[in-house]
Amino acid sequence: MKRMEHEKIVYDIFEERGFIEQVTDESKLRDLFKGRVTCYIGFDPTASSFHVGNLVPIMSLAHMQRHGHQPIALVGAGTGLVGDPSGKDEMRQIMTYEEIRQNAETQKKQFSRFLDFAGGKALLLNNADWLTKLNYIDFLRDIGVHFSVNRMLATESVKIRLETGLSFIEFNYQLLQAYDFWHLFKHYNCLIQMGGSDQWGNIVAGIDLIRRLEGKEAYGITFPLIMTADGRKMGKTEKGAVWLDPQKTRSREYYQFWINTDDRDVKRFLKLFTFLPIEEVEEYGKLRGADLRKAKEILAFEATKIVHGQEEAEKARSDSRDFFLTEEADGDPIIKREKRKARRMIRIEGVSTQDMNNILIPTTERNREDFQNGIPIFKLFESTGLCASGSEARRLIQQGGAYLNEEKVVQFDQLVTLEDFRNRNAILLRAGKKKFHCIKIN
Repeated sequence: MKRMEHEKIVYDIFEERGFIEQVTDESKLRDLFKGRVTCYIGFDPTASSFHVGNLVPIMSLAHMQRHGHQPIALVGAGTGLVGDPSGKDEMRQIMTYEEIRQNAETQKKQFSRFLDFAGGKALLLNNADWLTKLNYIDFLRDIGVHFSVNRMLATESVKIRLETGLSFIEFNYQLLQAYDFWHLFKHYNCLIQMGGSDQWGNIVAGIDLIRRLEGKEAYGITFPLIMTADGRKMGKTEKGAVWLDPQKTRSREYYQFWINTDDRDVKRFLKLFTFLPIEEVEEYGKLRGADLRKAKEILAFEATKIVHGQEEAEKARSDSRDFFLTEEADGDPIIKREKRKARRMIRIEGVSTQDMNNILIPTTERNREDFQNGIPIFKLFESTGLCASGSEARRLIQQGGAYLNEEKVVQFDQLVTLEDFRNRNAILLRAGKKKFHCIKIN
């Protein structure tokens, strides 16, 4: 007989929901999770908001708390001043103290959507509180002495960057993150560090430092890099990212992102990005064809509710249903009339910003001068996120699935000019049947 989810230890939850990539000692971790343990994940405030690519580690902290453990969300305002080279092809842009401070404040607000910080149930700490006070000579003598340069050079994230160039400031990052783990171990009895798969080397370095300084054991868990079924990385940090900040990505757009999930990803994303019982997720995973729309609605609603709240999630779901009416409802004459009305609205004739929001069309603003000489349409499909790359946009156009102002695009390099705006301030792009994007000019 299967145990109910509330009867399982959190390691079981992580395992069956797909959170685990690597662990340092599965047997010992399982023993620890039978009691109450403190864990942490660090988040460098390199952006003014989290995006969906940050959701796996944030959700893991929420699962820890839901199973009685104490999570620490560590805002890396100190390490953010250095920049983590992990997973990057080139050095991060050095940010100012003020930029880091502002980003850290925004992140703190977003954590509260996932974690309850009342009464020490979860802790929100900032590593600038101790890292910025370090004396460099003392740090080298007390901490640096325990690090082998040979071992650091063998770390995968460092080896990759050595090919393109690794700055000395970035090379120090591993020492600072290891120091964080030791500091939290020493002052908060934090026994576990968790993070993305690219953090394995840094986590192991912290475990080794704790062993050398304290003669005790600590542990690590890493999560897999989440890719969509069509090979895209979740939550890109470049243009097109889906942000958790409602000012950057509105609730309707956020809901629409999840409703457009590839059929192959629905079950996996329900496991990772909602708190629905695993037994319920398994049932949704059995749906096929048109019935899968129900599972996508559940995913979109639950994911939006976590980030934007119940009321905004309900509004987004209602708007989505009004616009994307199901084929089964086409026999109803009233619904057919409303569907035709919605279709007419998106033909861009006199569409207002408010109308655009109501029918769930993400909007990008561009300068009028950008279209003076024309922009190849395949580049617009890429830059708006309707396609993951220029080559994908070309395939979409060649297969007849690309539209400009509801007219099929036949040439991948067709130039979009001011003429296409026809004395209005917007054009409408469509990929397939359900993915839209409006471009406004100012």
